[in-house]
Amino acid sequence: MANYNNSPAQQRGFFFNVDWLTVLLYLMLCAIGWFNIHSAVYDARHPGFVDFDTNYGKQFIFIMTSIVLGIVILLLDNRFFIAFASVFYVITIVLLIAVLVVGRNVGGNQAWIPIGSFRLQPSEFAKVTTCILLARYLSGTNIRITEWRSMLSAAAIIGLPMLLIMLQPDTGSTLVFCSLIFVLYREGLSPWFLISIGMGILLFVLALLFNQLYLVIGLIAIGVLIVLLFRRHRNVLITVLIGLAISISFIFSVKYIYLHVLKQHQKERIDILLGLTNDLRKKGYNVNQSKIAIGSGKLWGKGYLQGTQTKYSFVPAQSTDFIFCTVGEEWGFAGSAVLLGLYLFLVLRIIVIAERQRSPFSRIYAYGVASVIFFHVIINIGMTIGLVPVIGIPLPFISYGGSSLWSFTMLLFILIKLDSNRMGFLS
Repeated sequence: MANYNNSPAQQRGFFFNVDWLTVLLYLMLCAIGWFNIHSAVYDARHPGFVDFDTNYGKQFIFIMTSIVLGIVILLLDNRFFIAFASVFYVITIVLLIAVLVVGRNVGGNQAWIPIGSFRLQPSEFAKVTTCILLARYLSGTNIRITEWRSMLSAAAIIGLPMLLIMLQPDTGSTLVFCSLIFVLYREGLSPWFLISIGMGILLFVLALLFNQLYLVIGLIAIGVLIVLLFRRHRNVLITVLIGLAISISFIFSVKYIYLHVLKQHQKERIDILLGLTNDLRKKGYNVNQSKIAIGSGKLWGKGYLQGTQTKYSFVPAQSTDFIFCTVGEEWGFAGSAVLLGLYLFLVLRIIVIAERQRSPFSRIYAYGVASVIFFHVIINIGMTIGLVPVIGIPLPFISYGGSSLWSFTMLLFILIKLDSNRMGFLS
């Protein structure tokens, strides 16, 4: 159970303990997003920043309501988030089920619930409630992530929203939940799980690029070398044999997964990424235009409202998933580096906040926030420069959209609230 100490810091009120540096980073990113959305979809007939007939005018409303939402969160009691963790989680699960029935299909994904002129995306809020419930579960008494029962329970908490989101189908939002494995790792999950996932991704790529027989021969050669080096250790021999059996089976299953499990647009994106196809007019158009826009910005960029790739709509989804193209084209390498630096600073700041918590719940939740934001930034920017397949997830605090901005605001400000009472919050 949570309990509090009436420390002098707590008695002064939470405003004295709020991490204002994190709040400042949040406001800076929101402002950068607003200016770049204005530039990305600029309309000379509506030049004002707060013209509500435009996306940048609507984003201004989203930012203002997000700030109000953040203030409301800071006024709540820390125990509120623990007490209602299960309730919030169930609500988002119900919404994820509802979106499959009454949701609106946009771009092939049935992920939005229409509410008047606004569209609510439940998958964005599921990230918040999953982090909260996972933190509550893992901070419970006698919960050890090294035990299979605890591991399976944690996997179920993460896996249920993933399954429902996959049915929409929204692959990008589904994969975001995979980032929570870093939370489990921080709480004691064996590093072999991370290594196994990394090896699985590597083998999948290699099996698409090279002959499967050559890969198997290479794996066997590596296995034999390891056995020779550690031949006195029986456990190593058993581990190598099991690993080889699993790896070889996986290699021969890659083609089947690629041909019969993945959808056509997913295969096309992987083909573009790996250079298996070079159709710049159709399949590779989005990524190619994105790279042209970013590269054309050079060192200092073309200047605000001067991005030709953006202005003439060569770049797709230029105010949402591909908003980084506007940053790269108009602000150049220097502006892009500043934005990446802000994100890096934010993630590192969240980790610092996580490690100074006295409450296991707060620490676990903080790592959840860091994992989700880090994943979004890496994947979003990676897909705009052709390093990862295009999976369609927003850039935190930058991309246009109310659901996205509100969910990231909730993620961050719940952490700020928990941190503001860290001296009195003991559970």
